Amino acid sequence: MDDGSIQHFEGYRVQHNLSRGPGKGGIRYHQDVNLNEVMALSAWMTIKTAVLNLPFGGAKGGVRVDPRKLSARELERLTRRYTSEISHIIGPQKDIPAPDVGTNQHVMGWIMDTYSSGQGYTVTGVVTGKPIHLVVGEVAKKIKLSLKGAKVAIQGFGNVGSEAGFLFVESNAKVTHIQDHTGTIFNKNGIDLEALRDYVTVNEGVGGFTGAQLIADEEFWSAEVDIMIPAALEGQITIDRAQNIQAQLILEGANGPTYPKAEDISG
Repeated sequence: MDDGSIQHFEGYRVQHNLSRGPGKGGIRYHQDVNLNEVMALSAWMTIKTAVLNLPFGGAKGGVRVDPRKLSARELERLTRRYTSEISHIIGPQKDIPAPDVGTNQHVMGWIMDTYSSGQGYTVTGVVTGKPIHLVVGEVAKKIKLSLKGAKVAIQGFGNVGSEAGFLFVESNAKVTHIQDHTGTIFNKNGIDLEALRDYVTVNEGVGGFTGAQLIADEEFWSAEVDIMIPAALEGQITIDRAQNIQAQLILEGANGPTYPKAEDISG
């Protein structure tokens, strides 16, 4: 650590199935990461790539750490050490990590640099960013929902949630509700995402953003919106919450945000 002390962090990389090609799956930095969770997420990735007929297998990684409590230099050292431990099982032809909860493009850059140092040359293909397939546009057409003026609620303002928000704004929709670990904010006229992104960069959360009103967290799930995007952690849409959702479309940006018993209600 920066003060010279030593801390121990548990990290994992699970490869569920590589029969279709190199593993594909994010790396998560979160204080609740455990082996069972990473195993389940890697299995989900196997299914996702197979359903989309992509030439990849399923993998997932994570470190049990709260990245908000680490400095940038500590986060870099943790990432490089983690990479050195898994470097023999990742690579463009083996397993290709990507960002997930608590990680970003900077973490991916450190992974690429550490892996490349071990190979003796730059290997850009060892990691990717997390692609967003905004299929909701086609679904909206089928149910005759115009994206122009559509109201959107997003849970999570990280890699997936923030980029999805900007894409919707480009389609002339407006993001009226955003929730993360620091609170839930609302602006009926649409939240200024550029200003919010600058605010979150400094304050590490949406709570306290002056361009929107702070509301109770549970109000997020009953928001009068057209589209809802759970893009944070899994298990967010419970049966009780599903019964209150008013959105016509739910775009799952997170891994498994909806409990199975809530699927029939929200879907």
